[in-house]
Amino acid sequence: MNEKKIVIALGGNALGNTCEEQLELVKNTARALVKIIKEGNDIIISHGNGPQVGMINLAMDFSANHNVIKATMPFAECGAMSQGYIGYHLSQAIGAELDRENIDRKCVTIITQVVVDKDDKAFQNPTKPVGMFYTKEEAFEIEKQKKYQFVEDAGRGYRRVVPSPHPTSIVELDVVKQLIDQNNIVITIGGGGIPVINTDQGYKGVDAVIDKDKSSSRLAIDLKADVLLILTTVEKVCINYNKPNCAELGEVSVAELKKYIVQNEFAKGSMLPKIEACIDFVENNPQGIAIITSLNKAGEALNRKTGTIIKK
Repeated sequence: MNEKKIVIALGGNALGNTCEEQLELVKNTARALVKIIKEGNDIIISHGNGPQVGMINLAMDFSANHNVIKATMPFAECGAMSQGYIGYHLSQAIGAELDRENIDRKCVTIITQVVVDKDDKAFQNPTKPVGMFYTKEEAFEIEKQKKYQFVEDAGRGYRRVVPSPHPTSIVELDVVKQLIDQNNIVITIGGGGIPVINTDQGYKGVDAVIDKDKSSSRLAIDLKADVLLILTTVEKVCINYNKPNCAELGEVSVAELKKYIVQNEFAKGSMLPKIEACIDFVENNPQGIAIITSLNKAGEALNRKTGTIIKK
């Protein structure tokens, strides 16, 4: 594996549903990431926050209902909170692993805002799953009480959905570039970034969750990264998923993936955004490649031994 600049997108579901669980899981995450660093690569880390931001929002809502605070916390602020505590856990674990490997580098978390268009049609059609999984009955009851919208999520249960507007630019991009140039490992655009719109008074947070894979693609394009590495729960992307004729995808072209999208091969709430993010990156960076695989197979995938590898 030649030295590369790699944007690595970690899935929020791999980070744990509680602080205690996450503290344990990020140790394994840190080991996998530091192995990539040991190969001489520069890595920039993004992460999801679907379970975490939902947990924060639920906790704030619970407190509000018991008059501990007077209003529920807006989603933009919940996203900022999730960036802080997930980044803290990741940077602490990565720092400890770097010390164990005697690698003299620092890891830093940037609370990052990502600009979206206030007229994005996503605000009229919430699609991004966040928070806990519920049964159909539980979701229906919460829907009645709080007017939230729920959808069935890839056979795993029902989750609340919120708007997921398209990321257009990253506010703190120049700071991220400076930190990378100074040989730091940067954790940024956590949860897809804090969604903000441009106003006459400056940036303003909005109630939404930007898809972290699409923000990661935007980041990888802007940084002119060599690789966009999206880590999820599977080693390879499949077509005909959960069917007798299920087949794994190895090296695949953008044209092939677009054909599979038309055939509705990828679930909207899970794999489809990852595929779209990879296509976006490769089309805007013809020399780059995008990879989808699992955390434990990341090193092998970077060496082209496994994973789904997308090239133009």
